[in-house]
Amino acid sequence: MVNKIALVAIVILAFAACRDRAAEKRIAELESRLNSIEGKKSASLPAQSSSTDVAAAQAPAADEKPEGPLPVAAFAVVEHDFGTVPEGPKVVYEYKVKNTGQAPLIIQNAQPSCGCTVPNWTKEPIPVGGTGFVKAEFDTNGKQGVQNKTITVTANTWPKVTTLRFKAMVTPKPDGANGPLNQ
Repeated sequence: MVNKIALVAIVILAFAACRDRAAEKRIAELESRLNSIEGKKSASLPAQSSSTDVAAAQAPAADEKPEGPLPVAAFAVVEHDFGTVPEGPKVVYEYKVKNTGQAPLIIQNAQPSCGCTVPNWTKEPIPVGGTGFVKAEFDTNGKQGVQNKTITVTANTWPKVTTLRFKAMVTPKPDGANGPLNQ
């Protein structure tokens, strides 16, 4: 009789353990998925992983398109030509952007390709159907010849990055532009 009770108890424990393992496995899968979405190291990695495992776990995952409604940054122009400009003054162009998506557009950053360009952009969220700008101020001082520059715009769109371009033919300052020599 004791053997039968022990056998029933073992069967019940085994059944419960199998069910718990399945639940634990599902929980681990969900935690791993959540961590990958949040960009965190997977909880399922062993405590003593090699440096290559850690590097692989910490490497940024390839961006995936977010689900749900997204904004769309529709730039009227992505390439601008300043034409021929003299060396010295700053020239400015404002790229217009319209949010043609289904959620507010947030321009997070505008990174120029060099220090001679200073960007400015709409800092407030641009509502659906609304417009904003990315302004490029290019300092021609010290620049001569054909100039090709970019501004990398990062926003909450898909894809996240849009590259704006401009070019200019900068003519050098005429000789004596610095004034007469003092003797």
